[in-house]
Amino acid sequence: MSERDFRLCPQAKAFKRFPSVYTLLAVVAILFYGVLPARMLAGATRGQDSTGALERHNPLLLGAAWYPEQWPESRWEEDLRLMEAAHITFARVGEFAWSRMEPEEGKYDLDWLERAIAKAAQHHVAIVLGTPTPAPPAWLTQAYPDTLRVGLDGRRAVHGNRQQFSFTSPRYRQFCHKIADQMAKRFGHNRNVIGWQIDNEYAEVSYDDYTKEQFQQWLKAKYKTLDNLNAHWTTAYWSQTYFDWSQIPLGEGYNNPALRLEWKRFVSDTWASYQQNQIDAIRPHADQRQFITTNFMGFFEGFDHYVVAKALDLTSWDDYVGSGHADPDANGVTHDLTRGFKRQNFWVMETQPGAVNWADVNNFLDRGEVRAMAWQAIGHGAEAVEYWQWRSALNGQEQYHGTLVGADGTPVPLYEEVAQIGAEFVKAGDALRDTSPKSEVAMLYDYDSRWAIDFQQHTEKYDQLGLLRQYYRAIRMRAQSVDIVNPYVRLDGYKLVLAPDLNLLPQPLAQHLLAYVRNGGQLVLGPRSGMKDEYNALLTQRQPGYLVDALGGRVEQFYALEKDFPVSGKWGAGTATIWAEQMEASAPDAEVLLKYGEANGWLDGQAAAISRAVGKGRITYIGAILDDKTMSSAADWIVEQSGTTPIFGAVPDGIEVSRREGVGKQVFVLINFKRETQQVTLPRAMDVVLGSAVLRNRVEIPAYGVEVLVDKK
Repeated sequence: MSERDFRLCPQAKAFKRFPSVYTLLAVVAILFYGVLPARMLAGATRGQDSTGALERHNPLLLGAAWYPEQWPESRWEEDLRLMEAAHITFARVGEFAWSRMEPEEGKYDLDWLERAIAKAAQHHVAIVLGTPTPAPPAWLTQAYPDTLRVGLDGRRAVHGNRQQFSFTSPRYRQFCHKIADQMAKRFGHNRNVIGWQIDNEYAEVSYDDYTKEQFQQWLKAKYKTLDNLNAHWTTAYWSQTYFDWSQIPLGEGYNNPALRLEWKRFVSDTWASYQQNQIDAIRPHADQRQFITTNFMGFFEGFDHYVVAKALDLTSWDDYVGSGHADPDANGVTHDLTRGFKRQNFWVMETQPGAVNWADVNNFLDRGEVRAMAWQAIGHGAEAVEYWQWRSALNGQEQYHGTLVGADGTPVPLYEEVAQIGAEFVKAGDALRDTSPKSEVAMLYDYDSRWAIDFQQHTEKYDQLGLLRQYYRAIRMRAQSVDIVNPYVRLDGYKLVLAPDLNLLPQPLAQHLLAYVRNGGQLVLGPRSGMKDEYNALLTQRQPGYLVDALGGRVEQFYALEKDFPVSGKWGAGTATIWAEQMEASAPDAEVLLKYGEANGWLDGQAAAISRAVGKGRITYIGAILDDKTMSSAADWIVEQSGTTPIFGAVPDGIEVSRREGVGKQVFVLINFKRETQQVTLPRAMDVVLGSAVLRNRVEIPAYGVEVLVDKK
């Protein structure tokens, strides 16, 4: 008897009703059938429905965003049948259905949602419930216009889109709490609900008077006195001195850098409290097995994700390409960023089913590319991949967005590829169970530093994310795994730490990094590092600030470049582009790694990169943005110095190797992002999971192909 047959048989239904009786009978079943399905056994031992053990049965989950409120109930059965046939194991529902859940103030209708969840359970599709707060109903915004957000131009948002609410509005938060509370009371113990998503893609802020008042009170709580604030902000400049808290404006536009930085921090705390309001409504009524998350948007700079992620059980993000095709480095670094918010495995809560509708050119991804993206997410630590969306609404702003089922209700061509992904997730699930990425390299990503540079780029060509991706690409292809982390986390487990542009370097952080180096770590700082303190004020030391003495050198002057200048040294000959810093080595044991050639007169013959051994470790400062070839040579030297040793050696261009580690095993996910077949040499014999051809000690991977390899220690 197959597992599917067992789930559908009358005995399985009785098992759900009388688990204590059928636990005993399970032993008999084992004798007759050899093994009892793991999902059913977990339900028996824990007294839960089959979907309560979903994650343990198959740790790799495939999902789709489903909107039952948009379709007749007679349609639900066919949708769910198609999901089950494609091995889709969960669906996210509800996040835009407020007007259906609460058609009038205080009158709730959740019966339809309960029927949808029950119907999904019949097809072994678990549910992630989204709170519907990103799209308030018309009765709410009409009766309480104060809940609508206000733009920088002073105009209130209007109904008919989403995120038209003010994230500080007390009244709006009350309504959010009530609807989340009603949902949790109804579904907090529902066996087919495995988790909750708060709202959807936090983004839009409000500039209304109440927000301004809250910002001023937030500043007062932080600084205590205006004298303290004025001193840290240097408000004597341009007569900005404040004599009353009510005089402080919102921190947007061309304004004091300290004010702008604090505004971003306030926005981060406000989104965290907005989210906590709903967590507080859900958690008292929900089983602990039900996780709480929200869906972030990668490198979106609107708030500090470390702050907002802190209260969540797991993090998730929405992975979209837009125009063009998947960039494995850009996509990979964003997976690693999301994993780093809580330093644990994550979910992809939305991803692109072929095409979107909002890009400049909404081209379709190549055949096999969707599969490669799904497996890349798994390789970087994802435990679930969900497609947005299952079937497009017949009207609305996103009619042309990609789907898995067409407007006629039948599968589109991509459905077959997604079904293949689902089947492979089932096949590889046990191999990847209880594993997560293991890295010897960390890259520091700091929101304060990103904001500070964005406020004052000094050259429109300065691209922080481009620089971060350059470092990531050069190092990851050699190390084959990189963690993206908050600068303040423990670093002692890493052989190498990269900080491409750590602009804000307060003394406690400098001491933290220096302790890491002295204990044997390799620290690499990029340009613009160590310029400012925690208040976005310039340090009285030259760059890199509190690390000058340890580096044995400093930055004499920085330059925004009009054209490229030559550099040469230990890393060969190349060019400095966009940004260059004139450095000087002061300590006799400080090594100059690169020098500028003939440049602007100031840079001629001056140091561009300096390195020095400190304690058991080393600090290296790269003061220029380098061309890719020189950065590649630099990466060779950096990785060698750190002693980072990936199990796989050099692999062909276009092959990505990811490692996940668990008790007693290492699992490698290999993906070929090229459009031709490539071969990868195995360092030793490994178990091939998906069945690629193995030629002696090499595995052959076709275009956009994937293989999972198990290396048992």
